[in-house]
Amino acid sequence: MPRLPSLPKRYHSTSVWALYGLGLLPAAYAFYLGATGRLPGNPVKEFEHLLGLWALRFLVATLAITPIRDLIGVNWLRYRRALGLLAFYYVLMHFLAYMLLDQRLNIPAIVADIARRPFITIGMAALAMLIPLALTSNNWSIRRLGPRWNKLHRLAYVIAAAGAVHFAMAVKVVGPEQMLYLGLVAVLLSWRLVRKPYLKRKRQMAGAPARPAAGNA
Repeated sequence: MPRLPSLPKRYHSTSVWALYGLGLLPAAYAFYLGATGRLPGNPVKEFEHLLGLWALRFLVATLAITPIRDLIGVNWLRYRRALGLLAFYYVLMHFLAYMLLDQRLNIPAIVADIARRPFITIGMAALAMLIPLALTSNNWSIRRLGPRWNKLHRLAYVIAAAGAVHFAMAVKVVGPEQMLYLGLVAVLLSWRLVRKPYLKRKRQMAGAPARPAAGNA
């Protein structure tokens, strides 16, 4: 079967920038709803919640790239950096909405919240861990850090777990939505534990000679 020609580099670059554009649309739409008074309940809290939820979605999508490639052979690695940066942007917007719109830059109140409310402590820890990942999400850092880059970016799993826990603890009653994200992150973390044995077994099966058909031995 003839090999299909690879897509041009320009197409990949355009698709990545399109992902950034599409990825920021939920934030723009949420801001529009808030500015026009269409967010239900407490609009500031709702806006803050939407930004945090999309941050968690992009974190899960980022971590899902590897198992999707391993299990079904679809390679979306070129989009992983964009998804990770979108997650960072949403976490940052989530924090800024809390700091500027919710607390109105009341620094003592913000510090007290971080110290006394565990779910905010966990959220701040996730943001702090995301900063070095965002700063090193470029080719220069990959070359400069070498193998250390991969070790650093494994923090993404810790951050996703922290994000899911933060989301669950932010509500009085953990519902199906919170359980869904806790479950997704648990599955992604579990995949890290079984990935190497699975890939090793897959390579062994691919290299094993085919068994002769019955009656032909």
